[in-house]
Amino acid sequence: MADQQKMRRQPMPVLPPRERVHSFAEVARGYDESEAVLEAARCLNCKNAPCVKKCPVSIDIPRFIQKISQGDPEGAYSVITEQSSLPAVCGRVCPQESQCESVCTRGIKGDSIAIGRLERYAADYHRKSGNANPSAPQKNNHRIAVIGSGPSGLSCAGELARRGYEVTVFEALHQAGGVLVYGIPEFRLPKNIVKSEIAALESLGVTFRTNTIIGKTYTVDELFDEEGFEAIFIGSGAGLPRFSGIPGESLCGVYSANEFLTRTNLMKAYLPDSSTPIRPARKVAVIGGGNVAMDAARVAKRLGAKDVTIVYRRSEEELPARREEYENAMEEGVHFQFLTAPIQILSDVKGFARGMLCEKMTLGEPDVSGRRRPIPVPDSDFIVDTDCVIVAIGTSPNPLITSTTDGIITNQKGGIETDENGMTSRPGVFAGGDAVTGAATVILAMSAGKKAAAAIDRYIQNKKEA
Repeated sequence: MADQQKMRRQPMPVLPPRERVHSFAEVARGYDESEAVLEAARCLNCKNAPCVKKCPVSIDIPRFIQKISQGDPEGAYSVITEQSSLPAVCGRVCPQESQCESVCTRGIKGDSIAIGRLERYAADYHRKSGNANPSAPQKNNHRIAVIGSGPSGLSCAGELARRGYEVTVFEALHQAGGVLVYGIPEFRLPKNIVKSEIAALESLGVTFRTNTIIGKTYTVDELFDEEGFEAIFIGSGAGLPRFSGIPGESLCGVYSANEFLTRTNLMKAYLPDSSTPIRPARKVAVIGGGNVAMDAARVAKRLGAKDVTIVYRRSEEELPARREEYENAMEEGVHFQFLTAPIQILSDVKGFARGMLCEKMTLGEPDVSGRRRPIPVPDSDFIVDTDCVIVAIGTSPNPLITSTTDGIITNQKGGIETDENGMTSRPGVFAGGDAVTGAATVILAMSAGKKAAAAIDRYIQNKKEA
């Protein structure tokens, strides 16, 4: 029985669904000390550590878990921050199930170690304990500009600051954090968590300048020539929403998920006195099947919608969202229309969305993504009753920076072309994260920022020696 218990992970305490659909409070409550120690004790401390090899930022996972098992969460936090600038964020939103946990040796005959939950525990312990953040190292008198304060920019800034660089992060919005504050809902990632991670970077000497749009307030050339920066990292993300092009997408009551979530997460549209309220909706349809679609649907429930339906053109098996987010959405009463594609958003006489014409789909041979291609079923049209439609089918990099900067090559999708180290076609300008790849995960963006920081360091050192 004892060995059997070691095969089972400690469950994550969560708010009951009936309670959480009326609140933006965080759903997952986190481990307490006893739960964390029990979970950490399950780790085999493998010598070959496959989990570390699968971690995009190479955290020494067995070592930090061992610290927790020994009752030293602050030591665990120190181990994590050797490689990661955002442990409390990653412990909440990183898809560990497809990365470090997917190769956990414990998972061969039982449940893999809950690595993400333990990372969150260590980070939360540090924040709640009031222990001081690391102090700024001695400066090396080299100045670097980072464009964008999302995960790639924060990761790059943190790595460079630890090496002694004077780093200034430029953020277009009024609050630092990028997609972590405007894109991910409070109930998944509380904004005070993001603020604490940013405060830790400020303690390292990173400066944040908000309300500054690169391409408008300053150009890249001006950052070099007038502001005196020696290298620039572009981590501006992928904030340009995509639409499917079906008739009716310009109607009132139709939102991109980007706008819907930004107005809710950053502008607090759910508060009674919000200056940017979202029009109340009775029935909401969300187009898409990724994590953003789940976020939009779950937010719509919390804003008072009685019926929320996610419309996805493939089957449940191909759903790209994390399983945890899908299950949370179902528990909260979100409905799913699989193998369904919208054809047209219908209008009432006043120009508001009133229903969505859809068609059923079947799956054919795999397409370039490796997933089976959805094919329309003839004469299968039907109407989904809705008075609000949220389009969550992806985003693209904003072209503002590249359109105002000479010498930076982009690809057909608008992403910035870089070499394997993040260097663009213009010397001294680096890029990473969604600005390069298009919309991806937080941890992959962090990995790109970390890799670019190392390349920027080499670039500056080579210039010194030249």
